[in-house]
Amino acid sequence: MMIIRFILPVIVLYLFSCGGKEGSRDRELLSSGDSLLGIPIIEFVVNSHDFGKISEGEKISFTFHYTNSGKGGLIINSASASCGCTIPSYSKEPLLPGEKGKIEVLFNSSGRLGVQHKTIAIRTNGRPDMKILDIYAEIIKNNK
Repeated sequence: MMIIRFILPVIVLYLFSCGGKEGSRDRELLSSGDSLLGIPIIEFVVNSHDFGKISEGEKISFTFHYTNSGKGGLIINSASASCGCTIPSYSKEPLLPGEKGKIEVLFNSSGRLGVQHKTIAIRTNGRPDMKILDIYAEIIKNNK
């Protein structure tokens, strides 16, 4: 009986002790796929961007900003472009409710002419589970 009185408080303290940065326990739970915290919702400020007219060979980028407006942790599982000339980059870290994130899209216009429309498919653990972002550009011949 005496051992139980001693061990039980030690176990409780161990389980509920705070260690590390604030929110690190929540991030660990999110990384392990725990969905008990609620449903994340990804909301982008804008869903498309038009670069306008650019010269062939230019490398340009645009950053799409988003917020997790849901009640659970948001994880971007993948971001894939419709073309190898378009490269998305994003953080793999979970976003807690209310936090903001960004996806930078780099577009290489080398070897392309005319009106271009490229898409980036974003897959998440939330709602919507897939979101399409669009970029547009009109590429004109470089007269070097």
